[in-house]
Amino acid sequence: MITAAVQSFIQTLLNTTTSLQFTPVGGGSINHTYRITAGKETFFCKINQLCTIPALFETERQGLELLAQQQVIRIPQVIASGQSADHQVLILEWIDQGLQSDVFWTHFGEQLAALHHIQGKQFGLATDNYMGALHQSNQPTDSWTDFFIQQRIAPQVKLAIDRQLLEPVHVHQFEKLYQQLGNLFTPEPAVLLHGDLWSGNFLCDASENPVLIDPAVYYGHRSIDMAMTSLFGGFDSLFYESYNYHYPLPVNYRQQWEVCNLYPLLIHLNLFGKSYLADILHTIRRY
Repeated sequence: MITAAVQSFIQTLLNTTTSLQFTPVGGGSINHTYRITAGKETFFCKINQLCTIPALFETERQGLELLAQQQVIRIPQVIASGQSADHQVLILEWIDQGLQSDVFWTHFGEQLAALHHIQGKQFGLATDNYMGALHQSNQPTDSWTDFFIQQRIAPQVKLAIDRQLLEPVHVHQFEKLYQQLGNLFTPEPAVLLHGDLWSGNFLCDASENPVLIDPAVYYGHRSIDMAMTSLFGGFDSLFYESYNYHYPLPVNYRQQWEVCNLYPLLIHLNLFGKSYLADILHTIRRY
């Protein structure tokens, strides 16, 4: 990925003629990610083919900046972003990481609760973005259940049917679930979400502060974020205790989380195949 043309483009984005050193780092299956050293400065860089997922980094930049504007939880500063003829590039501040202490988890729960107190007028967002490598429609909607069905679950079910990952009988089971959502989700305001809050999308900085990365932001039901924290092993118990203290969970939060996690599970089904099907069927058969 680091051709002379790409390096020159990144130098232009950084407004420097200093020679850049690129060190590959982990962080995802979608993008090429690097630590960039430019003299005494260090940055985090994502690179992708422009034709692969158009405007991916532009929507990520917008999401990071929206979260940062709230000033309730640390977000990496966006240094630069841009598109060349063939590539898209996102450059962020480099975050030195620390230990995930009890203090870290307690602050994380408190700060996520603060983020979830920031309300929007409708569910959704003015612009669409991505969940992983898949398009995420954010058409503003007054009703959470309508938004969840029309903008989240139904499009992924259709895609899974088209890819022969689900069968028509499963569509009927999802439709039965839709009829029960009004009773499952008690009325709550549309609040600002990270949107993809699993264990790979946060950091602990050197001062033991939580840092959110790789968002898929919109205004939605807070159980979306909380559900995803539980999806792949869960966060530390102190996180949940702290969150619940600052923003009490609904009585039936476990049911809400189970249903909310149908969305990321369907995303994974459509991206990675049928290994996620059993978990999806386990949930929809219960309803």
